[in-house]
Amino acid sequence: MAVQTTTAPGRTTFVQVAIALQTLTLFFQAVTAGLLLSTSYGEVLHAVGARVMYGASMLYVLAAVLAWRPGGGSPRPILYSSGFLVLASVQVILGIAHMPTLHVPLGVLMFGLSVLALGHALAGALGVTPLRRTP
Repeated sequence: MAVQTTTAPGRTTFVQVAIALQTLTLFFQAVTAGLLLSTSYGEVLHAVGARVMYGASMLYVLAAVLAWRPGGGSPRPILYSSGFLVLASVQVILGIAHMPTLHVPLGVLMFGLSVLALGHALAGALGVTPLRRTP
């Protein structure tokens, strides 16, 4: 029998840290994309940031799995984090293929989704119930 655990309000979890790191790396990628257009070193920063962002996405998957296994909680965060990893993989492929018409909008979408995931995780930590539709 699995025992479901919850985090005490105000306590930071590994999942929250992983989502925050992912969100920060996506924001860094947006900044370096602008530098890519205006400086000689922007390409190097953007390439390094891509690797860090991909690693942060993998860390998010690991954190979601580790949070699910011992506590017996919902596997839904694993689905979200795996989706982010798929989007990150597509993003890397589009970047290598030099397809900015798809690469840039996908980056914006990923940043927006990451901010939403971070907000949801932080709302749970603060004890705030996320908005839900009522039937």
